[in-house]
Amino acid sequence: MPRTKAIVSIENVVASASINQKVDLNLITKNFVDVEYHPDQFPGLVFRLKTPKTATLIFSSGKMVCTGAKSEELARKAVQEVVRRLKKGSIPIKNEAEVQIQNIVASANLGGKVHLEEAARTLPKSMYEPEQFPGLIHRMADPKTVILLFASGKLVCTGAKRESEVYRAVNNLHVLLEEKNLMIY
Repeated sequence: MPRTKAIVSIENVVASASINQKVDLNLITKNFVDVEYHPDQFPGLVFRLKTPKTATLIFSSGKMVCTGAKSEELARKAVQEVVRRLKKGSIPIKNEAEVQIQNIVASANLGGKVHLEEAARTLPKSMYEPEQFPGLIHRMADPKTVILLFASGKLVCTGAKRESEVYRAVNNLHVLLEEKNLMIY
């Protein structure tokens, strides 16, 4: 076990959703004054919620993309809340949204510094070119994630589809760095 416990923070959960029907974006714009829709610039409408603080892109196909949630549960709740508000605002919606988590971005602090040069030589599927980017890029096979690891011991994990995968990826990397004596406390 590592000497310190990694402090992990979920920063952003991206979810896709579909209500499996066409949606009239112009009607939504008429019925909701606070949405953003500029079809000449982008085909989607932006529907923001204050709670949970998210932005949901809605496309005329009935597909949606929700960003900004801090957990899988909040991403699902945000999409459900958007659909609820659309229905309440006289937008004809027959179906509930089918939500799928696409990506989770998290940050973490391992609680110690990391020998990046040595880690790049030791860790499989790692790349470190400090002239181009100050962090080591580590592609983890299981769970399938990409971790940007910095000398400070801080990292960014992306590519996870479940929160449990984030914690597993961070813990697996932390244990590996400890086993290889790549951490400085």
